[in-house]
Amino acid sequence: MQKRTKLFGLGCLLLVFALLPGFSLAKIADDFDSNRARLLGHMMQQQLNRYHYSQKPTDDALSHAAFDLYLKQLDFQKRFLLLKDVAQLEKFRDQIDDSIRRGRLDLPKVGRDLLNQRIAQVQKISEELLAGPFDASVAESIEVDPEKLAFVANLQELRERWRKILKFQVLSRYINLREDEIGTDEQGNLLPVSEEQEQQLLKQAQEKVAKTNGSLFSRMLDESAQDHYDRYLNAISRAFDPHTSYLPPTSKEDFDIQMSGSLEGIGATLREEDGYIKVVRIIPGSAAFRQGELGADDIILKVAEGTGEPEDITDTRIRDAVALIRGKKGTEVRLTVKKPDGRRLIIPIIRDVVEIEETFVKGTILKGKADGRSFGYIKVPSFYRDYSGKTGRNVTDDMREELKRLKKEQISGLVLDLRNNGGGSLTDAVTMTGLFIETGPVVQVRNGAGNIRVMRDDDSSVEYDGPLVVLVNRFSASASEILAGALQDYGRALIVGDEHTHGKGTVQQMLDLDRYLRLRGMEKYLPLGAVKVTIQKFYRISGESTQEKGVTPDVVLPSRLDGLESGEKYLDYALPWDHIESADYRRWAKSAANIQVLRQHSAERVGSDAEFQEIVQQSQEAQKRRQETRQSLLLSDLLAERERLRESGGQERPSPHGAMSSSEKDPKGKPKSLDEEVADDPYVDEGVALLLELLAEQS
Repeated sequence: MQKRTKLFGLGCLLLVFALLPGFSLAKIADDFDSNRARLLGHMMQQQLNRYHYSQKPTDDALSHAAFDLYLKQLDFQKRFLLLKDVAQLEKFRDQIDDSIRRGRLDLPKVGRDLLNQRIAQVQKISEELLAGPFDASVAESIEVDPEKLAFVANLQELRERWRKILKFQVLSRYINLREDEIGTDEQGNLLPVSEEQEQQLLKQAQEKVAKTNGSLFSRMLDESAQDHYDRYLNAISRAFDPHTSYLPPTSKEDFDIQMSGSLEGIGATLREEDGYIKVVRIIPGSAAFRQGELGADDIILKVAEGTGEPEDITDTRIRDAVALIRGKKGTEVRLTVKKPDGRRLIIPIIRDVVEIEETFVKGTILKGKADGRSFGYIKVPSFYRDYSGKTGRNVTDDMREELKRLKKEQISGLVLDLRNNGGGSLTDAVTMTGLFIETGPVVQVRNGAGNIRVMRDDDSSVEYDGPLVVLVNRFSASASEILAGALQDYGRALIVGDEHTHGKGTVQQMLDLDRYLRLRGMEKYLPLGAVKVTIQKFYRISGESTQEKGVTPDVVLPSRLDGLESGEKYLDYALPWDHIESADYRRWAKSAANIQVLRQHSAERVGSDAEFQEIVQQSQEAQKRRQETRQSLLLSDLLAERERLRESGGQERPSPHGAMSSSEKDPKGKPKSLDEEVADDPYVDEGVALLLELLAEQS
């Protein structure tokens, strides 16, 4: 699907450039940076217009969307710019479409100059405030949700905003220092401190906050004009949809990091979003996966090398964040993260390589608690396929072998776990579906021109034809949604889990801009970077798109993530859900399950199950925390909040991505086996209960 696409019209492109005001090949040599930027912007605009699925025109509507995204990435937390600065930038709201066509670079230049001016002022304000004391006994609060904040009107208001920001940073650092240096009792309660100790710790906290912020301001001021222009281009790209982006040319290593989003050493993928570094997914088998506390949608606020001083990475470029996080195998990195439910945690991770076996399909036997029947359980971390030819290993073949093994155990039903599976090989989504059906269409793929290709399973053999339950959650995406959607449309499986899956129903293609610049004299502008463009959309065989809505389970179970705005439909400018004509297919012959009855019985079991009721309670608490966005700056309140989180097991909850958290390890620190893991999983238990009901219906 990722075939190389030839681009047209480089000659025409240069002709257009020759007509731009002030543009000439002679002038290029004298003014490399600005003319390269003009060329880059124009090339990117042409490719997006031609290849993007939506065929959006470069007009005022796109300009408005790009401006809003640009302003967000410039100062999303509203910590630097003043209202008059924003008003000055607003003059460009209608002009981005015209500017990109004409090669004008005004907005990123003005934005950079304004931001750097304010950063320098905030740096001085911060130094002055941190030179004096903060009164930890004053009852006041700070709004921590940037969406609820307005830009300040003047420097006096900016100083007051930063006074509260710094006070919160100091008090938070004080609590961490008190825990590290004074310690806790056996129950985890902070040990008491004398007034002298408290003042020493507060002073130490101020010094450390001053150092951390000093590094942050320096990194921000070090950003070049090219860095700002690259972000401007990325804002224009993201106005088409959230998966379309411009990737600037850095060193080859950093370029690859941004293309894959990989954090070397801990095993997570991330993106830069509105001034934050956000985790997209955890790589199965990685150090972060095995540690178990870092999860998708977590925001990384600070990074520390072991017990060293943490570096604030808000408003930091993704490659700079990666540079801080990566490191040698065996060393420790500590991430200060903000969880989707509002909790702030410090997560220690020992850097390591990915444990390959953890990325592969694995299964086990489950025993039905009611009648002792055996059921199969298979976990699929991702839709992997070795394209290098070194091993030839792929998820479909591994699944086939696991099914054969489990069938020898005479299983009465199967639980297929796709939770937190972010997708992978589209081919394997089709071939794996074929293991459970005879023949027929699996997914429809539509391009921007409206051409539809139906991908089919043409292998009439069925590897497993028994009762099947598929577990999904909000982080089941892409290929996972294709498999789950096809099995649901055929009536082949009962889909069980969160109220919806992620909803990523699009295909992207990477266009290397360097490949399209071949005329003599233009090589000086290389490298230009790449554009990742959304070129196709997935549709289920029923005709419904998986885009935005995802897959709605047949049986919805309580989730710790209920109420969390996580998924494609919550991303800015996501492509909409729609539908096309249904493909020609026949439902599974044994697909006569009474879904309404199954839902009712499941709800009754869940309502009386202690583990699920605890999950419901935790979800309600998390929703309450997300709504309470004002943070108290009273030290006694912060200490009480720490105790509440400790008593509620804030860091002892099961990992959101299915790995082992610290509480899911045995006393010697060894991770639990797959058998031990599923034995403690209420979702797997409910899957088995539903399989028993399906068997009863068929008997």
